[in-house]
Amino acid sequence: MRQILFSGVIGLFLTLVGTPLLIKLLARKGYGQFIRDDGPRDHHSKRGTPTMGGIAFITATLIAYFATKLASGTSPSVSGLLVLFLFAGMGLVGFLDDYIKIVKQRSLGLRAKAKMLGQFIVGVTFAILSLNFADSRELTPASTHLSFTQDFGWSIGPVLFVVWALFMILAMSNGVNLTDGLDGLATGASVMVFGAYVFIGVWQYGQSCANELTAGAGCYEVRDPLDLAVVAAALMGALFGFLWWNTSPAKIFMGDTGSLALGGALAGLAILSRTELLLAVLGGLFVLITMSVVIQVGSFRLTGKRVFKMAPLQHHFELKGWSEVLVVVRFWIIQGMCVIVGLGIFYGTWATS
Repeated sequence: MRQILFSGVIGLFLTLVGTPLLIKLLARKGYGQFIRDDGPRDHHSKRGTPTMGGIAFITATLIAYFATKLASGTSPSVSGLLVLFLFAGMGLVGFLDDYIKIVKQRSLGLRAKAKMLGQFIVGVTFAILSLNFADSRELTPASTHLSFTQDFGWSIGPVLFVVWALFMILAMSNGVNLTDGLDGLATGASVMVFGAYVFIGVWQYGQSCANELTAGAGCYEVRDPLDLAVVAAALMGALFGFLWWNTSPAKIFMGDTGSLALGGALAGLAILSRTELLLAVLGGLFVLITMSVVIQVGSFRLTGKRVFKMAPLQHHFELKGWSEVLVVVRFWIIQGMCVIVGLGIFYGTWATS
């Protein structure tokens, strides 16, 4: 359990100290944020704020994980490395998008096809690799079964699994990206979900089917649950430190570099911890904001009318007169409730089994 503490503390320290250095570097180079002209007027004051801040917590998370392994004398697990690969790979796609958007002065960043291709390559590679590397119990990091709090039903086969995993990765990446519209909103919400996955990983480790004392009807067939908790702790700590600089008034934005990376990490943790459908509850705020965009676009195309003043949902409430801080805090409360409900379902399912 010391690994969880070490990774969280190291990640926290690195972003607390490293983020202001990144802010100075990005400001010196003039890598500032573009602001939509049709958005809330208060946002125009943010134009020029350094972006691509995801670099800070991606780097901090990777260092925290490997430093923890070095300090504890343990080897990285395949599951941990796969989540970090997905995290960093999606972050790289987001970085290229931010770089072209800001440095090359092309407002749309990567072309849609190029961005989708990058996400596709990273997601499919992760999905295929996660069905390999069986351990002594013939347990691979991922399973071809769908899962809620554990695997259930029949196997959907490797091809459909890759499609399903890719859908989850794209959905969560775009969900976090849409949520990242107000200072600290996506960062704070992500901290809560990663905290939930620290708990889930520790609980699955304690109730593992590999443990003769806990093997039974309610045990968990997860390959590397404790190491997944170490990864989640590194992410949670790094985001806590980043939030110090990202909360209102933000000194730096995470950009697509950070939002795509976080969405990938969330999807990876859900897939490898066998809690795929539970992620929709744990990350309920991301789902809610994504659905607001779907509803807005669908309504406008079908009826020519908009349901919200502006989508994503957080901007609707801003245009209704809520202050940015009020929106963020209330949305954090919603996300906190989603995590509580999700963990309640997770524990309740185990208790009833």
